[in-house]
Amino acid sequence: MTSTSSQKVLSPEEIAVRAGEQLTFLHLPEPGVFAARAVRLRQLAAGHAMRDFLLFAAELADAQHRALTSAVAVPLPTAEEVDAAARAGVPLLPAETWPRAAVWRDSLRALLQDLAKHLAEGPARAAASQLAAASDEYLETQAGRLLAGIMLGLDMAAAPLIAAGLQLHWVRLAQQTSAAHVGGPVAPFGRVDDATVCPCCGSRPVASVERLGSDGARYLACALCATQWHYVRIKCTHCQSTKGISLQNLVAADAAAGETQPAIQAECCSECGHYLKLMHPARDNGIEPVADDLATLTLDLLVSEEGQQRHGLNLLLLFGEPDEAPPPGRGH
Repeated sequence: MTSTSSQKVLSPEEIAVRAGEQLTFLHLPEPGVFAARAVRLRQLAAGHAMRDFLLFAAELADAQHRALTSAVAVPLPTAEEVDAAARAGVPLLPAETWPRAAVWRDSLRALLQDLAKHLAEGPARAAASQLAAASDEYLETQAGRLLAGIMLGLDMAAAPLIAAGLQLHWVRLAQQTSAAHVGGPVAPFGRVDDATVCPCCGSRPVASVERLGSDGARYLACALCATQWHYVRIKCTHCQSTKGISLQNLVAADAAAGETQPAIQAECCSECGHYLKLMHPARDNGIEPVADDLATLTLDLLVSEEGQQRHGLNLLLLFGEPDEAPPPGRGH
C-alpha cells in the first residue's frame, strides 16, 4: 500500500515571514553609534554642497558620543511596565508619552556647552550657548513638539540641537533598559502590533538598511533611538502594501561616478504615495542611516517632484513650514 501526503504551498509573504523568523529581529544601538555617524558625516562632507551643515552635524555627533561615554543613569521602566507593554503589543518607551526625566535637560545643556567649545566663533556656537541657557519650560515645549511632529511653533534653528539631546536620552534608555531586564520574565523589547514604528520608542524610521551579514535582509533604522528592526523586503513601510513598489535613484549622479548599482535608493509605493530610502552597505560599507540620509537630500527632491511624500524622519533636518517661534531662552 502506498500513501500520499500533502504539503501547503506557502505564499511569497509567508516565505518572507518565515525567513524573518530565522533572523535576529532587533539590533539595539551600539556604544559607538554616534562616533560612527560623525566619521561618516565627515567623509560625506568632502566636496558636498551641504558641506558646512554636514561638518556641523559631525561635531554634534561627536558631542553626543562624548556624552554617551559618560556614566549617566536614566530612570528605567519597571518589570510591570515591561509586561504591560508586551501584553498590549506597543513600544515600551513611546517618544510622545514616556515621561522625560530632568536628566535629559541636564544632559542636553552639558552636551551644548561641550559642543560650543568645539565650534568656531559664529552663529552655530552662539546658538548652542544660547540654547544651553534656555528655560526648562522652553526646552520641554520644544521637545514635545519635536517628538509629536508638530511644526507649529517649532524653532527650526534649535530643533537639531534639541533633537541631539533627545537622541542621546533615548539611546541611553534603550541600552540601559535592555541591560537592566536581561533574564527577566519578559524581554523589554520585541515585536509590536505596528511593524512600521520602532519597537523601542515608537518613532518612525530614518531609512531602511540591508544589514551586512544578514543575507540582504532589510532593517528599519529608528530616527530617535537608533535601534534597527527587521522588516520584510518589497513592502511599503507606510501602508504595508506589497503592490506598486518601485525603486528610484539618482541616475545622472550614479552614471557620472561610474556606479551601476546605487548604494542609496528611494523605495516608492504607488498605493499610498510614500517613500523611504533603502541603503545598501554591501555597495558602500561606510553607510550610516542618519548621515547618508542627510547627504542625499537631492534624492528626496527628485522623488518629491514625482508626487511622492517622505515617510522617513530625520530629526536633524526637518521638512515643513513652521510657524514663527520664540527665541531660545524665552520663559526665563
